[in-house]
Amino acid sequence: MRRFLLLAHRVPVSGAFTLNDLAGGAGRMDEVARAVSTAFTLSNDLRRETEVTVLLVAEPSPLARRIDLIGHRLRYLNPDERSTAALLKNALVRSIGFSRPFESSPGLTVAPADPPEDLRAFLARPDAFWLTESGGPLGEWAPGRTEFSAVVSDPYDPTPEEVTVLDASGVARVSVGPRSLRTSQVVDAVQLEFDRREWRSARPGPRTSS
Repeated sequence: MRRFLLLAHRVPVSGAFTLNDLAGGAGRMDEVARAVSTAFTLSNDLRRETEVTVLLVAEPSPLARRIDLIGHRLRYLNPDERSTAALLKNALVRSIGFSRPFESSPGLTVAPADPPEDLRAFLARPDAFWLTESGGPLGEWAPGRTEFSAVVSDPYDPTPEEVTVLDASGVARVSVGPRSLRTSQVVDAVQLEFDRREWRSARPGPRTSS
Protein backbone atom coordinates (compact mmCIF):
# COMPACT_ATOMS: atom_id res chain seq x y z
CA MET A 1 0.00 0.00 0.00
CA ARG A 2 1.11 3.56 -0.76
CA ARG A 3 -0.18 6.28 1.53
CA PHE A 4 0.11 10.06 1.48
CA LEU A 5 -0.94 12.49 4.18
CA LEU A 6 -1.27 15.98 2.71
CA LEU A 7 -1.22 18.91 5.15
CA ALA A 8 -3.59 21.58 3.79
CA HIS A 9 -3.31 24.79 5.79
CA ARG A 10 -5.64 27.38 4.26
CA VAL A 11 -8.42 25.58 2.39
CA PRO A 12 -11.78 26.70 3.88
CA VAL A 13 -13.04 23.60 5.69
CA SER A 14 -16.66 24.63 5.06
CA GLY A 15 -16.13 24.33 1.32
CA ALA A 16 -17.05 28.02 0.99
CA PHE A 17 -14.85 28.83 -1.96
CA THR A 18 -15.32 29.25 -5.68
CA LEU A 19 -13.84 26.95 -8.30
CA ASN A 20 -12.89 30.09 -10.24
CA ASP A 21 -10.31 31.14 -7.62
CA LEU A 22 -8.64 27.91 -6.49
CA ALA A 23 -5.21 29.52 -6.10
CA GLY A 24 -6.48 32.49 -4.07
CA GLY A 25 -9.63 32.46 -1.98
CA ALA A 26 -9.64 28.65 -1.92
CA GLY A 27 -6.33 28.60 0.00
CA ARG A 28 -4.30 26.92 -2.77
CA MET A 29 -6.90 24.24 -3.36
CA ASP A 30 -5.49 24.19 -6.89
CA GLU A 31 -2.31 22.50 -5.67
CA VAL A 32 -4.12 20.30 -3.15
CA ALA A 33 -6.44 19.04 -5.89
CA ARG A 34 -3.54 18.58 -8.29
CA ALA A 35 -1.64 16.54 -5.72
CA VAL A 36 -4.65 14.32 -5.03
CA SER A 37 -5.22 13.75 -8.73
CA THR A 38 -1.53 13.05 -9.34
CA ALA A 39 -1.41 10.52 -6.51
CA PHE A 40 -4.11 8.38 -8.12
CA THR A 41 -4.34 8.91 -11.86
CA LEU A 42 -2.68 6.79 -14.51
CA SER A 43 -3.36 6.69 -18.23
CA ASN A 44 -7.01 5.58 -18.37
CA ASP A 45 -6.89 4.09 -14.88
CA LEU A 46 -6.42 4.81 -11.16
CA ARG A 47 -3.82 3.55 -8.71
CA ARG A 48 -5.90 1.17 -6.64
CA GLU A 49 -3.08 0.52 -4.13
CA THR A 50 -2.90 4.19 -3.10
CA GLU A 51 -4.63 6.04 -0.25
CA VAL A 52 -4.56 9.78 0.37
CA THR A 53 -5.57 11.71 3.49
CA VAL A 54 -6.01 15.46 3.14
CA LEU A 55 -5.70 16.94 6.63
CA LEU A 56 -7.39 20.34 6.56
CA VAL A 57 -5.99 22.41 9.40
CA ALA A 58 -8.31 25.10 10.71
CA GLU A 59 -8.68 27.60 13.52
CA PRO A 60 -10.37 26.99 15.84
CA SER A 61 -9.31 23.34 15.74
CA PRO A 62 -12.83 21.88 16.29
CA LEU A 63 -13.52 22.89 12.69
CA ALA A 64 -10.64 20.84 11.28
CA ARG A 65 -11.53 18.13 8.78
CA ARG A 66 -9.86 15.20 7.13
CA ILE A 67 -10.72 13.75 3.75
CA ASP A 68 -9.72 10.13 3.16
CA LEU A 69 -9.58 8.77 -0.38
CA ILE A 70 -9.24 5.00 -0.81
CA GLY A 71 -7.96 3.94 -4.22
CA HIS A 72 -9.63 0.55 -4.58
CA ARG A 73 -13.07 2.09 -3.90
CA LEU A 74 -12.62 5.51 -5.44
CA ARG A 75 -15.00 6.77 -8.14
CA TYR A 76 -15.56 10.02 -10.05
CA LEU A 77 -11.92 11.21 -9.82
CA ASN A 78 -10.65 12.81 -13.01
CA PRO A 79 -7.16 14.05 -13.94
CA ASP A 80 -7.95 17.78 -14.04
CA GLU A 81 -7.59 19.91 -10.94
CA ARG A 82 -10.93 21.72 -11.32
CA SER A 83 -13.08 18.59 -11.23
CA THR A 84 -10.97 17.18 -8.39
CA ALA A 85 -11.41 20.43 -6.46
CA ALA A 86 -15.16 20.20 -7.11
CA LEU A 87 -15.19 16.64 -5.72
CA LEU A 88 -13.39 17.76 -2.54
CA LYS A 89 -15.50 20.92 -2.20
CA ASN A 90 -18.71 18.91 -2.52
CA ALA A 91 -17.50 16.53 0.19
CA LEU A 92 -16.80 19.41 2.58
CA VAL A 93 -20.14 21.10 1.91
CA ARG A 94 -22.12 17.88 2.32
CA SER A 95 -20.34 17.04 5.59
CA ILE A 96 -21.51 20.22 7.34
CA GLY A 97 -23.39 19.23 10.48
CA PHE A 98 -21.95 15.72 10.60
CA SER A 99 -19.99 14.89 13.74
CA ARG A 100 -19.00 11.45 12.49
CA PRO A 101 -17.31 10.21 9.29
CA PHE A 102 -19.45 10.85 6.23
CA GLU A 103 -18.97 9.12 2.86
CA SER A 104 -19.61 11.81 0.28
CA SER A 105 -18.95 9.57 -2.72
CA PRO A 106 -17.56 6.06 -3.19
CA GLY A 107 -14.10 5.86 -1.67
CA LEU A 108 -14.16 9.43 -0.30
CA THR A 109 -14.92 10.05 3.38
CA VAL A 110 -14.96 13.30 5.37
CA ALA A 111 -14.58 13.33 9.14
CA PRO A 112 -13.82 15.76 11.98
CA ALA A 113 -10.10 15.88 12.67
CA ASP A 114 -7.66 16.43 15.49
CA PRO A 115 -4.69 17.48 13.33
CA PRO A 116 -1.84 16.78 15.81
CA GLU A 117 -3.27 13.40 16.81
CA ASP A 118 -4.09 12.40 13.24
CA LEU A 119 -0.58 13.33 12.21
CA ARG A 120 0.93 11.32 15.09
CA ALA A 121 -1.17 8.29 14.18
CA PHE A 122 -0.02 8.43 10.57
CA LEU A 123 3.62 8.82 11.58
CA ALA A 124 3.37 5.75 13.81
CA ARG A 125 3.31 3.53 10.73
CA PRO A 126 6.57 1.59 10.36
CA ASP A 127 7.04 2.76 6.75
CA ALA A 128 6.42 6.48 7.39
CA PHE A 129 8.68 9.32 6.30
CA TRP A 130 8.51 13.11 5.94
CA LEU A 131 8.92 14.65 2.50
CA THR A 132 10.92 17.85 2.93
CA GLU A 133 13.61 19.72 1.01
CA SER A 134 16.06 19.24 3.90
CA GLY A 135 15.85 15.45 3.73
CA GLY A 136 18.14 12.77 2.39
CA PRO A 137 17.76 11.33 -1.13
CA LEU A 138 14.54 9.41 -1.71
CA GLY A 139 16.35 6.71 -3.65
CA GLU A 140 18.44 5.86 -0.58
CA TRP A 141 15.48 5.54 1.79
CA ALA A 142 14.71 1.95 2.79
CA PRO A 143 16.23 0.20 -0.24
CA GLY A 144 13.99 -2.56 -1.51
CA ARG A 145 10.85 -1.21 0.15
CA THR A 146 7.93 -0.83 -2.24
CA GLU A 147 5.31 0.44 0.24
CA PHE A 148 5.35 3.72 2.12
CA SER A 149 3.46 6.30 4.17
CA ALA A 150 4.60 9.82 3.25
CA VAL A 151 3.75 13.17 4.83
CA VAL A 152 3.84 16.13 2.44
CA SER A 153 2.75 19.75 2.89
CA ASP A 154 0.80 22.01 0.56
CA PRO A 155 2.61 25.12 -0.80
CA TYR A 156 2.85 26.44 2.78
CA ASP A 157 5.47 25.20 5.22
CA PRO A 158 4.37 22.96 8.09
CA THR A 159 3.38 24.91 11.20
CA PRO A 160 5.69 24.94 14.24
CA GLU A 161 3.29 22.53 15.96
CA GLU A 162 3.42 20.16 12.99
CA VAL A 163 7.22 20.35 12.88
CA THR A 164 7.31 19.47 16.59
CA VAL A 165 5.15 16.40 15.97
CA LEU A 166 7.19 15.39 12.92
CA ASP A 167 10.51 15.76 14.74
CA ALA A 168 9.25 13.92 17.83
CA SER A 169 8.14 10.97 15.70
CA GLY A 170 11.71 10.23 14.66
CA VAL A 171 10.73 9.42 11.07
CA ALA A 172 13.25 9.96 8.29
CA ARG A 173 13.36 13.26 6.41
CA VAL A 174 13.37 12.49 2.69
CA SER A 175 13.78 14.73 -0.36
CA VAL A 176 13.00 13.98 -4.00
CA GLY A 177 15.78 16.20 -5.35
CA PRO A 178 17.84 19.38 -5.16
CA ARG A 179 15.18 21.75 -6.50
CA SER A 180 12.09 23.18 -4.84
CA LEU A 181 9.10 21.48 -6.47
CA ARG A 182 5.33 21.85 -6.29
CA THR A 183 3.51 19.46 -3.99
CA SER A 184 2.00 17.58 -6.92
CA GLN A 185 5.44 17.17 -8.51
CA VAL A 186 6.80 15.72 -5.27
CA VAL A 187 3.91 13.23 -5.16
CA ASP A 188 4.58 12.27 -8.76
CA ALA A 189 8.30 11.77 -8.09
CA VAL A 190 7.58 9.49 -5.14
CA GLN A 191 5.14 7.36 -7.11
CA LEU A 192 7.65 7.07 -9.96
CA GLU A 193 10.46 6.00 -7.60
CA PHE A 194 8.33 3.23 -6.13
CA ASP A 195 7.02 2.20 -9.57
CA ARG A 196 10.64 1.69 -10.58
CA ARG A 197 11.34 -0.32 -7.44
CA GLU A 198 8.42 -2.62 -8.18
CA TRP A 199 9.51 -2.91 -11.81
CA ARG A 200 13.06 -3.84 -10.84
CA SER A 201 11.90 -6.39 -8.27
CA ALA A 202 9.62 -8.02 -10.87
CA ARG A 203 12.33 -8.36 -13.52
CA PRO A 204 13.98 -11.78 -13.77
CA GLY A 205 17.59 -11.90 -12.61
CA PRO A 206 20.50 -12.46 -14.99
CA ARG A 207 20.73 -15.94 -16.39
CA THR A 208 23.82 -17.99 -15.77
CA SER A 209 25.10 -20.37 -18.39
CA SER A 210 25.76 -23.96 -17.38
